[in-house]
Amino acid sequence: MPDDTTSPAPPPEGGPKSAAEPPVPSGATAGSPSPVPPATPPAAAAEKPAAAAPPKPAPAKPAGPVPVVWESALVAKLKGQFGSGVEALTYLGQNYLQVDRSLIPNILQILRDEEQFDYCVDVTAVHYPKRERQFDVLWILYSFARNERVRVKTQIAEGEHIPSAVSIWPTANWLEREAYDMFGIQFVGHPELKRILLPDGWKGHPLRKDYGIIQQDQEWVQINLGIESGQ
Repeated sequence: MPDDTTSPAPPPEGGPKSAAEPPVPSGATAGSPSPVPPATPPAAAAEKPAAAAPPKPAPAKPAGPVPVVWESALVAKLKGQFGSGVEALTYLGQNYLQVDRSLIPNILQILRDEEQFDYCVDVTAVHYPKRERQFDVLWILYSFARNERVRVKTQIAEGEHIPSAVSIWPTANWLEREAYDMFGIQFVGHPELKRILLPDGWKGHPLRKDYGIIQQDQEWVQINLGIESGQ
């Protein structure tokens, strides 16, 4: 007797083919839902860049030069004669004597007659308006024989005067006039102490730090020239 079991007929040619069944994972039964694969963990958040290091502090400025004690045979001689009235210092190779105002005539005379400082290079001043003794008065001297310079400095207050050095160095004549013109320093014994750079009648002394140059210039121009200042 022929076998009743027959094989399924193949699909007609050109007809749709049945989709292949996916393989059943091990341990799962047919028809049960496929296990969900574990979720991929989210990418770690991008790390923030490290904060920039604070800038290094600027290095401290080196200490500037300061005056130091000046020692020499000349200094020993003057200190032996005048004691604490003379202070000898040197600054950046420039030697100077800080002298009490009352000793100025004697010190200057000794420097010329006994120490051969025969040339008075300059007489000038510096104004410090906030200081009790507002003015430094300076003599810059040179010795041709010694090829050496020395500066003599003293302090005076507003209204105080200083002895003239014209009798010691005739060249001090115009130098003292300039110091008078620019700073108002009074040199007692000067043969003709008057302005040398600015016209007579000019008010004030332009190298004083509290001098208002534009105002004074306008005033003089208006009075003497009858025009407005260009400044």
